[in-house]
Amino acid sequence: MLKTLRIQNFKGWKDTGEIKLSPITLFFGANSSGKSSIGQFLMMLKQTAESTDRKRTLHTGDEESVVNLGSFKNITYMHDSQNELIFEYSWSPAEKLQLFQEEKNIKEIEFHCSLGSDGKDNPILKKFSYQLFSEDNQKISFALQLSEAPKNYGYDLVDGENCRFKRFKGRVWKTDAALHFYGIPQDLLNYYQNVDFLTDINLQQERLFSSFFYLGPIRQAPSYLYSWSGYKPEEVGKAGKDTIAALLAGSSRKYILPDHPRTSKPLQLVIAEALQRMGLINKFEVNSISEAHQQYEVKIATNGTGELVNLPDVGFGISQILPVITELFYVPQNSVIIIEQPELHLHPKAQAELADIMIDAINAKENGQKRNIQLLIETHSEHFLRRLMRRIAEDASDELNDKISAYFVNTTKHPVSLKNLNIDLFGNIQNWPKDFFGDEMGDISSQMAAAIKKRKLQIKTSQKGDK
Repeated sequence: MLKTLRIQNFKGWKDTGEIKLSPITLFFGANSSGKSSIGQFLMMLKQTAESTDRKRTLHTGDEESVVNLGSFKNITYMHDSQNELIFEYSWSPAEKLQLFQEEKNIKEIEFHCSLGSDGKDNPILKKFSYQLFSEDNQKISFALQLSEAPKNYGYDLVDGENCRFKRFKGRVWKTDAALHFYGIPQDLLNYYQNVDFLTDINLQQERLFSSFFYLGPIRQAPSYLYSWSGYKPEEVGKAGKDTIAALLAGSSRKYILPDHPRTSKPLQLVIAEALQRMGLINKFEVNSISEAHQQYEVKIATNGTGELVNLPDVGFGISQILPVITELFYVPQNSVIIIEQPELHLHPKAQAELADIMIDAINAKENGQKRNIQLLIETHSEHFLRRLMRRIAEDASDELNDKISAYFVNTTKHPVSLKNLNIDLFGNIQNWPKDFFGDEMGDISSQMAAAIKKRKLQIKTSQKGDK
């Protein structure tokens, strides 16, 4: 799970400042304010870590990528490639690490990175550094940076706190490119005696980004027929195209939700009950219609009727929220889910209920184990936020307050800034931005003034008619 994030000189962001990330982290702001850029940045790092070209510093995207951001110049602040792209993040690894022949429980890893341009609009690693914090409060740090020595062009490993690298005897040679933006060059690993643990650090980065999943704001339109050959997708996909495949592949998985701690429910029932809570359906089924051709149909009974109809024959909102709810419960344990505007095409009640479903998702258990998922949500929904605020106020344990963070993109000054919304234990936002969701009181006041004016005019016109 990510704990903190900070980005500098990326697209419209001069500096996001430190973002403290919770199990549910919300990003609010006007259109084109930069909210989406934060999720895009993380997905860019993911597709870099998964790139087969291990010497590729940064994979900004192509036609097959989740995000396609163009050249290095395109992604730098003010489109100036002289601006170094600087970022840092921290996370808690899920397993023990072997450090200098000693097994350590590392509770947190901090990573800092600086990328520049090679003069040809390609990113090049300037420096990165790691800080590792063990459970016995020991700190281990080291860095990799471009060498300034003319006879040793390439990269140098830099000692840090509780970390001293031992070189093999022999001449100094030119080092190769780093492994993406985060890894030690292989030939440099061969240059030192005590660096085996650095390979494990590289692996931790790759495992972190393999846990990231993205769902965009526009999901795939519904279909009358779905094909499924038995494969198990890892997620529903950026547009939700594998939603039905995920429901079928996860049919044997069982979940325990906080409200029913002794009842285990299959995935399809969890999804159906979530849709019912949102007031969208009465019944939900995924049925096989041709085993020979491996084809399936989704049947829905909406409120007000008991008749089962095909998914395309009901409101568009159901097909758009189905991938969101499925993703919440289907992705593997310890996943980080980035979702843009999950509330699209939903009425206010359903938007509020969606907040409760997300609370259930982060607290759910699967096969007796906590799912431990993290949600990074870009949203415009006031109803979604207010339901979360209400649940914080109602929570007698005060634990929910620590599981929710909210940020607002302030565009009133240049450069834009990211403002942390301070939510207290009573669900109040202590620093509510002006006109956050529009001028509600101003609208009410103006409506009353207009109504009074119109009423006076009607009375005046009526009095003239009486004469």
